Amino acid sequence: MLDPSQAIRGRGVTKNPQNRFDEITYVRDEEWDEEEAPRPGTQYLPDASKSIIATNDSPDVGFDASINPYRGCEHGCVYCYARPSHEFFGYSAGLDFETKIFVKHDAPELLRKELMSRRWVPKVLAISGVTDPYQPIERKLRITRRCLEVLAEFRNPCGIITKNRLVTRDIDILQELVRFNAARVFISITTLDVALNRVMEPRTSLPQQRLDAVRTLADAGIPVGVMVAPIVPGLTDEEIPRILEASAKAGAQHAGFVMLRLPFAVAPLFEAWLEQHYPARKEKILNRVRDVRGGKLYQSEWGSRQRGEGFYAEQIANIFKIACSKFGLNQATLHLSADAFRRTDGNQMQLFDDS
Repeated sequence: MLDPSQAIRGRGVTKNPQNRFDEITYVRDEEWDEEEAPRPGTQYLPDASKSIIATNDSPDVGFDASINPYRGCEHGCVYCYARPSHEFFGYSAGLDFETKIFVKHDAPELLRKELMSRRWVPKVLAISGVTDPYQPIERKLRITRRCLEVLAEFRNPCGIITKNRLVTRDIDILQELVRFNAARVFISITTLDVALNRVMEPRTSLPQQRLDAVRTLADAGIPVGVMVAPIVPGLTDEEIPRILEASAKAGAQHAGFVMLRLPFAVAPLFEAWLEQHYPARKEKILNRVRDVRGGKLYQSEWGSRQRGEGFYAEQIANIFKIACSKFGLNQATLHLSADAFRRTDGNQMQLFDDS
């Protein structure tokens, strides 16, 4: 059993598992002392991407175009399905994912260029489809904010998903987009348990701060919802009604959920995390995960990967649906419009003060 005291403060995981694409395996010297090893700080690496809008044809994602200002995420959520994406760059899905952050400094300029292109058909852009656009470094770099300024200038609709109350900083831009029915925000709330939040999502906003963000956005007239994501069977599923009630009281109008996903290296990282923090509940939680994944820890099939399958998954879906009905969520269709989209000359003054 791992000692919880070995956890690295502010990090979701404690190690770097082998990159699945590496042909060379690195083995620690027998004299290596993990406790004496230096604690990893965060590195910000320049991302030289030549485009910013990513597309997908997955029928169960909910959007087909997205922008991601950052690769990797300092939030450090242990369960993050995006962790394996770091392996494509030669890094690990473990500590590397949350300590080596690729920054797309040119994202706003790339976005402007792509929106100006006649090949761009106006549609909703998701911010972000992979990692959180409001992770800690955004407070300083303001790349997501500058992308929103471009979207507001073009009046291109966008939907934001984040775990960070920092999104409220950009209410002025969101209000401009809302004038044209072109913006919505979903705050992801996994748990209301602060102790669980701190070890499972170490550098995210606290649960009450997220609820405060919902309230602030709603009071500002921004269409806002919550994502109970991910639901961890056997650990957080019992919180569904409480999360939805608190969210509705804060002003949320809509709600959705996603079942825990553990692709590739995420599964062993999650198992190690359970052993470290919840050893007595580990097997129960893993068995519940298998219950909704056809006996496995993960299935990637479209349609079932987001919601799971089987009796227990259906039970969770029913609890969610009943709670939404009880607390008045999802009563109206949430539809964004691209009707006001326009192309600009790119030389007009900034719409918003970045000071």
